[in-house]
Amino acid sequence: MFRLFRYLKKYIVESILGPLFKMTEATFELIVPVVMAKIIDVGIKNNDKEYILRMGGVLVLLGVLGLACSLTAQYFAAKASMGFGTALRKDLYHHLNKFSHSEIDKIGTSTLITRMTGDINQAQTGINMLLRLFLRSPFIVIGAIIAAFLINVKLTLIFIVASPVIAFIIYLTMSLSIPRYTAIQKKVDKVSLLTRENLAGVRVVRAFSRQEEEKQDFKETSESLMKHQIVVGRISALLNPATYVVVNSAILAIIWFGGKTVYAGNLTQGEVIALVNYMSQILLALVALANLIVILTKASASSVRINEIFNTKPQLTDENAKKISENNSENAIEFRNVSFKYSEEAENAVNGLTFTVKKGQTIGIIGGTGSGKSTLINLIPRFYEVSEGEVQVNGENVKDYTFTDLREKIGIVPQKAVLFKGTIRDNMRWGKADATDEEIYKALDIAQAREFVDSKPDGLDTMIMQNGRNLSGGQRQRLTIARAIVKKCEILILDDSASALDYATDAKLRKAISEETDGLTVIIVSQRATTIKNADSIIVMDDGEIVGKGTHKELLKNCNEYREICQSQLTREEIERDEK
Repeated sequence: MFRLFRYLKKYIVESILGPLFKMTEATFELIVPVVMAKIIDVGIKNNDKEYILRMGGVLVLLGVLGLACSLTAQYFAAKASMGFGTALRKDLYHHLNKFSHSEIDKIGTSTLITRMTGDINQAQTGINMLLRLFLRSPFIVIGAIIAAFLINVKLTLIFIVASPVIAFIIYLTMSLSIPRYTAIQKKVDKVSLLTRENLAGVRVVRAFSRQEEEKQDFKETSESLMKHQIVVGRISALLNPATYVVVNSAILAIIWFGGKTVYAGNLTQGEVIALVNYMSQILLALVALANLIVILTKASASSVRINEIFNTKPQLTDENAKKISENNSENAIEFRNVSFKYSEEAENAVNGLTFTVKKGQTIGIIGGTGSGKSTLINLIPRFYEVSEGEVQVNGENVKDYTFTDLREKIGIVPQKAVLFKGTIRDNMRWGKADATDEEIYKALDIAQAREFVDSKPDGLDTMIMQNGRNLSGGQRQRLTIARAIVKKCEILILDDSASALDYATDAKLRKAISEETDGLTVIIVSQRATTIKNADSIIVMDDGEIVGKGTHKELLKNCNEYREICQSQLTREEIERDEK
């Protein structure tokens, strides 16, 4: 947790003033038993009402001053902890955005969300309580022992014996709790994962009538979390009773031996009451310290999980990028013996890919499910780093580009259409923040989305729900295509992004892209032969390798895999006509 203290550097003043005001409050609290002793030994003993009222006023004053110091300390502690949480959250989010797809795939989205929210909140609470109680509790304990020593040296031995016993109880509780809190956070991750999967896939769950099975899985996971929490709760629950036993035993000892000392004339009745009050203060301070330790234990477990993310360095960086000047390369994209695998232990997802795409060409990529089509195109914008070989864009290695420069040249429409909550206009401006309505409408025309957008009462101001829930699959796909076109990129990649469109709309889309985007290099990934058959060149993928390259007509003659795909989708008459 100490590594995270750097996020308090902007709140050094608050981090100092908070504990100082708490210690000032504790000082006033330590004076109270002395005043009480004076009231008993002087005021009550001599039946001096004026003295009692005067000292009672002092008690009220001490209470008001203590309250003011406490509120001030809590203000500074809250300001520092909130600033800490905000800075940490911002830095962690910034760090997460440096991750490549590989790190996100490896760690998991659900656990990243939990660490961004629950773990940071836990650490923030820990800082808040640390600033408020960490110095106050020891100060009260030490101050009470010193005050007791000044009253009676022999009876102070009771304080000296009781304090280490309580400290041992606290240490034992910590050593048993900390590992279990870490395990609890992992269980929370699993609950979050199940919840996220069920909410995201609710239609699939219902379609397969899996509600009862999913409920059972969630119940088992939740019960496992509950069992871990109960175990830690029981350990923590022993803390207060154990400390109360020790402190109350010490109070009994003070009263017993103090009574004998009073009878011998070496101690006053007020001083006995003061000693009892000091022991009670020690009890309250240590109980507060024990609760602080429980909170810090949780915060410590959360801090470890946060630091795990910070310790995960992105393997993919653009630190060695250089300024790329315009060149006269005829090639928009070139793969040179490229291989890639998703992890060191896995087999190659694609292997030995070599091909060239000229500027202005339209290239089709086709193949069965799992053949490596999406993996191939994810290497172009450098979402993943190639294991072997080299990928070039405009004659330059993609490793030499900054991420911003490289991805500004490329517009990608992913398999899963992703839209964000906001208006249609807001979504269209993701690639170009200053896009005019005229540019947006032109892109909508090309993407065959103008008609349904114009049919909306609010047009471009129509609100889109999260993930485009209020649109059909085809509408979402057309809007994501329009968003990429608005960007006015050099390379447009359509990753099976017309799968929800009917054949007529798909044909109109391809024709519009061809006619309205002069000089644009287009890569169309599809499982439909009709979608890519008019491309300038077609790449056929199978089991991560290129098994055919050429035009539709050439591949029908020379590539068995491509012919099999066409035979499964086209009529014999269409195939025979295309072969001529």
